[in-house]
Amino acid sequence: MTTYIIRRIIISIPLLLAISFVAFMVFNLAPGNYFDTLKMNPQISEETIKQYEAQYHLDKPPIVQYLYWLKNIIRLDFGFSFVKKQPVTKVIKSRLINTLILSLAAMLFTWLVAVPIGIYCAVHQYSWGDKIFSSLSFLGMSIPNFFLALLLLFLVSIVGILPLGGMMSSNYEQLSTFGKIWDILKHLVLPTVVIGTGAMAGLQRLMRGNMLEVLRAHYITTARAKGLPESRVIYRHALKNAINPMITIFGYQLSGLLSGAALTEIICSWPGLGSVMLEAVRSQDLFLVMGSMLMGGILLIFGNLIADVLLAWVDPRIQYH
Repeated sequence: MTTYIIRRIIISIPLLLAISFVAFMVFNLAPGNYFDTLKMNPQISEETIKQYEAQYHLDKPPIVQYLYWLKNIIRLDFGFSFVKKQPVTKVIKSRLINTLILSLAAMLFTWLVAVPIGIYCAVHQYSWGDKIFSSLSFLGMSIPNFFLALLLLFLVSIVGILPLGGMMSSNYEQLSTFGKIWDILKHLVLPTVVIGTGAMAGLQRLMRGNMLEVLRAHYITTARAKGLPESRVIYRHALKNAINPMITIFGYQLSGLLSGAALTEIICSWPGLGSVMLEAVRSQDLFLVMGSMLMGGILLIFGNLIADVLLAWVDPRIQYH
């Protein structure tokens, strides 16, 4: 396993290079750059703009720009954000924790709800509970996240139980430690439900299908014929094999932690990377976009690697060489 992990890490280096190169070239297909917007400002001279373009090598062909960017990345220098007027690492670091809190909360909510419901629906196939949960899963998969966010914001504004947006209240600093945690949790409920609803609906149906397939297997019939308790048959034998495809999906969800919550963050005013990335793309903030893209690529590779390792740990039949 150690050899396999090391080999995967080595292979990921040229893969990240390819991802970053394609992203850099695609980004440069858009005409102009950030400094073109400054040319409309009469207080900034053309010489000053040319000086900044030369400083950041934006006056050179895209391939040369990429090589300069890659040289800085090797030295762990992610560049400077023109919009935020500070290093890219500082911008990402200031919002990264907020995005990870929201994404991890959504993943936790999704898996803790979807897996038990999927098991229940498979064990009680065609019951009223199965029909109700299946209908709700279709509804959850059909509603777009942005529409669900707007709908919940409207309902919350009427009921007034939860905050309408943001991450903390205006009196956050005056609260006790427990009060601060509770305040963040209240602000976390709405975006967590929005992000988790669609994913939960899909996972629930997948878990139900996997369990139904496993429950029809001959070894499950044999286990029941031996007189084993039904709970042991379901949770010890059936679940162990039905969970394998879910682990692969878990790896993909882990890789999408930074990007999956972007739209919801913007609608719910959650101070994460979503609004920052939207602003960076719209203003052609090259280095901020590339820095975020590189982090997303690393998470994609890291998430798939974790999924493969967990799959081998759960199922001894799977071995990597």
